[in-house]
Parts: sequence; C-alpha cells; structure tokens
Amino acid sequence: MSAPVAHALELRGLSKRYGSFIAVDAVSLRVDRGQFLTLLGPSGSGKTTILMAIAGFVAPSEGAVLLDGADITGLSPERRDFGMVFQGYALFPHMTVAENVAFPLRVRGLSRADRDARVRGALDLVQLAAFAGRRPSQLSGGQQQRVALARALVFDPALLLLDEPLSALDKKLRAELQDELKALHRRVGRTFVNVTHDQEEALSLSDQVAILNHGRLVQMGAPEALYERPRTRFVADFLGKSNFLQGTVREVGATGMALQAGATRLVQAGAAHPAPGRPALLSLRPEKIGLLAGAETAENEVAGTIASWAYLGAGYSLSVRTADLGEIRVALPAWRAPIAPREGLPVRLGWAADAAVPVLEDADAA
Repeated sequence: MSAPVAHALELRGLSKRYGSFIAVDAVSLRVDRGQFLTLLGPSGSGKTTILMAIAGFVAPSEGAVLLDGADITGLSPERRDFGMVFQGYALFPHMTVAENVAFPLRVRGLSRADRDARVRGALDLVQLAAFAGRRPSQLSGGQQQRVALARALVFDPALLLLDEPLSALDKKLRAELQDELKALHRRVGRTFVNVTHDQEEALSLSDQVAILNHGRLVQMGAPEALYERPRTRFVADFLGKSNFLQGTVREVGATGMALQAGATRLVQAGAAHPAPGRPALLSLRPEKIGLLAGAETAENEVAGTIASWAYLGAGYSLSVRTADLGEIRVALPAWRAPIAPREGLPVRLGWAADAAVPVLEDADAA
C-alpha cells in the first residue's frame, strides 16, 4: 500500500430533518489529520445519520461537510473516495477473500497486476494473506471484519468510515479486535471516523470522542477528559457509571466549595462553583470511593449499609444505602478489599475533595 495521506474533516452546522423530526441538529466538529474520532451516543442520537452524511449517502438539510477545507457536501459518494466498513461487513458470499478485497480496484479500472499487488498488501496488513482463497462463509466473524477492513483500505481512501464494525462480535472477540483496530489505525496513519454505542469501545479506540444525544453534540474531547471532566449529567451517566450527589452550596472559596446534603457536609475542590444558597450536582465515579477502616479518615465521609453487592472477578460492585445521599455505588478491587461484603453490613465511605466533578443538569446545559 502507498504511503499514508491523512485528511482533515470538518462539519459546519450539519442538520438533517425528516419532516418535523430533527435527526441531526446543527452539529459542528473537526477531525484533524490522522485522528481516530468516534461518534458515540444512544440509539436515535443521530450518530449514524452523521456518518451517512459524511459518506454522501444522506443529503444534509443544512450545513456543510468539508475535507481539508474544501466543501464536498454536493459530491456523490463515489467521488468522495471514502472507505466504509458496515455493521454486517457486506462481503460478497460468492467471491473469495481476495476477490472481495479486489472489488473496489476492479471498479476503478486498475490492471490485474496492480490489483494483485494491492490485495496482497491489504491482506498482509490485516494478517489474512493465508486466507485469500477462502469464501466469507469459511471465516469467523472476526476474520470477516478484517476482510471488510482490508477492502475498505485497499484503494487508499481519503477517510475510513466505520459503522459499528464490532457490534456483531461476542464480548471477548470484540475486545481483541479493538486492540487490532487501534494498531491498524497507527500503521496506516489515516483519518478514521467510527460510530458506536459501546462506551468501552469509544474510550479504548479513540483520539477524540463526540458524544451525541437527540441529534445534538453534547460534548467532544479526548476520552480521558470526557470521562474525568464530564460537563453534564448525561455525559457522566452515559460514559461509564457515576453517582450523582445533590446538595446546596454553603461556602465558596478560592480553591473549592462546601455543600450540605441533609446532615452531611461535602467539600469539593475546583475553581468554578455556583453561588452560596444555590443547588449543586456532583458526579462521583464508583472507583474513586474507598471503604474507611478503624480511625481512618477522608475529606468526605458518609456512613451507610450495604444494600446489595456483586462479585465481578476483578472487583466487587457494592450498592451502599445512605441517609442523606441515597444509594451510592462503590467499585472495590477484589484482591485487596478490606471487607467480605454482605447485605446489611455497616460501612463508612470516603473520597477526596477532588474525586468528584460538578456537572450541569441536562436541561441547564441546553
């Protein structure tokens, strides 16, 4: 395959309406050259419609699609020269692996010698050269996915578009192929745009994640930034698990604030806070909470009893009932858990002042 040429993609005010229904609502974003962007959101959030608009299969009602600054909104799909991997792979069952991969090259009129050389390179890239003579029915789901990737990359596309390419695989194989897809992205050096509703997949694969809900772009950023600093309750809740602690702001200082939730006082680090007397909402990840033993203390403490628990292999998941903060989920590493969990067991929870992050209610962020 030829030396990688990565391209930048930009969406400006992209909207798509079907009658009175707004599938995509004024979405603007940019994917830099060679980045891996994932469009993440629940069903009906608009992510697939955006991908189809990028590919040229859906005409936007408003807005523009730009490639390296040039407006390509009016270009037909074949003139955009984008590779695409569909959810069901869309392999031709009557063709061999090599013939499937060669198909886009035949359409483009390449000579037999050029086709053969490119197919060999593409199959080597996905480690399937030994399977060139097989048909799709003779391959596993993971191998079919890799054939679809090879076919999408064989003609050196300007972008690679991925429409939930791992969703048909079981959990273990999906995790393995996430690693392969990430390594493939590094090797080919091109710009990838992926669609998924799987949060772990988005965090694992992406340089940037765009979180969508009801057709709108809610927040976009690097996976770690989105997970650690969600802007809204929806983002915190959708991207992983979170506890939501509600209180009233009592004190505000240069480095943090104090909240009151019933008889419980909470301290929260950070610079931007509501004014005293205003309500505040904190997002607290379960893995950032510890169990306090004996005279051990923490900046934030609350007592409760274990309402339910589950053993997950690597850790325990606890649901702890508290008087002022409701039920709090706690994730504990199993190998060093300070207790043997059981329902009704009294426990003390503790977390640091910078463990939680203030978030907006979704209505307030609209």
